[in-house]
Amino acid sequence: MIGNSRLHWGYFQGESLRNSWDTSHIQQVVQASSLPDDCLLPHISPILPLLVASVVPSQTKLWKHYQQFKLIKLEDIPLNNLYATIGIDRALAALGSGEKYNFPCLVIDAGTALTLTGIDNKLNFIGGAILPGLKLQFDLLSSKTAALPNLELPKQLGDRWANHTENAIISGILYTVLSGLKTFIDDWLIKYPESTMILTGGDAEKLYDYFKQYNYEQLDNLIVDQNLIFWGMRSLYLSDIYF
Repeated sequence: MIGNSRLHWGYFQGESLRNSWDTSHIQQVVQASSLPDDCLLPHISPILPLLVASVVPSQTKLWKHYQQFKLIKLEDIPLNNLYATIGIDRALAALGSGEKYNFPCLVIDAGTALTLTGIDNKLNFIGGAILPGLKLQFDLLSSKTAALPNLELPKQLGDRWANHTENAIISGILYTVLSGLKTFIDDWLIKYPESTMILTGGDAEKLYDYFKQYNYEQLDNLIVDQNLIFWGMRSLYLSDIYF
């Protein structure tokens, strides 16, 4: 999966996901016999089938010379009512969530962007939302102001009513995001009370910890799974669409 910030890898043997990891974007064309050193594990052959989904066109074209390159397109995803510009990462994560944890499902992807994607039990896309991801919100606040510092995501949620600048930034962003996500989740569960709810993306575990500190009453119903996109890819691979 070519994401906005990184390459996300999943190595399968048969139906089993043996490993997953992230690397940086590449800067040169990939040849069939020559992959960047940090992209694949040493024992993986460079001629294995490479199933690719991407939200970064400039990165996608760098892989098209790979010998067994197969690009996933939105029309390949067996979900109904997807709109034309929905991110392929959102669609694959939603498919993977339903395939592994059943439909209906609500996917909260805490990556560069923070997205919500809801699918009903008939595999219909119901809708969702997009906002800047957690780290992006901290970065933007710093880059677009003259005096506010750029902070890393904290381990602790902290006090809601902060008494200095750093804590005020943490409070303002995190409590607002958590409160907003809570309203989306609660509304979804009114419509689909039997739904699974999955957190994924690079900040999923941090977001789960924040919900825990927030004493969110639906915490036991939240699952963290970083590999939803790969479960979606596996579903397509096993359906013989590509190979």
